[in-house]
Amino acid sequence: MKKIYSTLVLLLSLFSFASCDDDRDSNPTLAEPTEFILNTPKYVSGIYDLKNTESIQLTCTQPDYGFTAAATYSVQIAVESNFSNYTTLGTTYNTAAMEVNAKEVAVALVGLLEVEEAENYPKDIFPVFVRLESKLSNGTGKITSNIIELPKVKGYFALDDMVMPENMYVIGNVAGNWDWTKSIALTPVNSTEGKFWGIVYLGETTGGDKAEIKFNWEKSWDIGENFGMKNSIIDDASKELAGISGEDNIKIGNSGWYLVVVKVEIEGRSYKYNVQFLAPNIYLIGGTVGGWDILDSNLFTVPTTVDGEFVSPAFTVADELRMCVKLEGQEWWHTEFIIANGEIDYRGTGGDQDRVKVAAGKKAYLKFSDGTGYIQ
Repeated sequence: MKKIYSTLVLLLSLFSFASCDDDRDSNPTLAEPTEFILNTPKYVSGIYDLKNTESIQLTCTQPDYGFTAAATYSVQIAVESNFSNYTTLGTTYNTAAMEVNAKEVAVALVGLLEVEEAENYPKDIFPVFVRLESKLSNGTGKITSNIIELPKVKGYFALDDMVMPENMYVIGNVAGNWDWTKSIALTPVNSTEGKFWGIVYLGETTGGDKAEIKFNWEKSWDIGENFGMKNSIIDDASKELAGISGEDNIKIGNSGWYLVVVKVEIEGRSYKYNVQFLAPNIYLIGGTVGGWDILDSNLFTVPTTVDGEFVSPAFTVADELRMCVKLEGQEWWHTEFIIANGEIDYRGTGGDQDRVKVAAGKKAYLKFSDGTGYIQ
């Protein structure tokens, strides 16, 4: 009996030690790495012709974090060996073998060399210095590698691709009181890149001043591109309807609700902005009104105050609620929206929305000042 008891104690002790080892393995301790090696490329003696090269191959040894960690690597480049001035490329990597986009390097070099015109770009080859930065997903364990030299780089005057904005915001003395955090977001038009719309109240301020607005595709004065009267195209019909004037801000002479439409186009290296101010016409469409044509008989009433409600005609049929605004050259569903959970829910660039059924005889009520809606 004593022998059996001793055996049980021994087995329990071994199990206890094994459990402690498992705990240590499952709760690794982060070590601060002291070395991070970026390898010199095999063909470093050749010329890196960035215009005719797809990528630059880089490899490294992972820093020792004390355990197998998922590190994120960033590439930093400079034109001076002491890295007194450098730039970090936007693309990051999660493996120790990297295919660094040659154009991304070329664009970064334009900035480092402070070249503003193509004719001023260096004609001869020149050295470029590269290092890596490694860090863990939570931002800890940051370490930079050694610096390697690519002695023969042939760059060119490369610029970032022009990208169509995905967002558009309205700001003004009646649209956020010039505070970007309170600006009004316009809704993207489905299936049409760079086009946005919104129902916006452009009335007088509490002090009696006329509305003044500007636009940007970022909520910022310093990022993106602010535009108003100076650098946008506003058609004559919009100017007449809204009583538009001004030199910089767009001043609205005729207070009220408007359907505001912004269309962005890219011309060369510049953006062109077309702005329209239209009547704030909202329509019921689909089963609740017995058809898919946009008809004046299905128009909502328009309020006269900022807190007023747009009210639909009564639904003639119990069916799925669908509403839209009408834009030239667009299908009705490109500007579709519904009421869901007490809020105005815009389709935007998304797919078909979850359907909301309504009863015949009821009406839709929309309050664009706070984005709410209800059926009654």
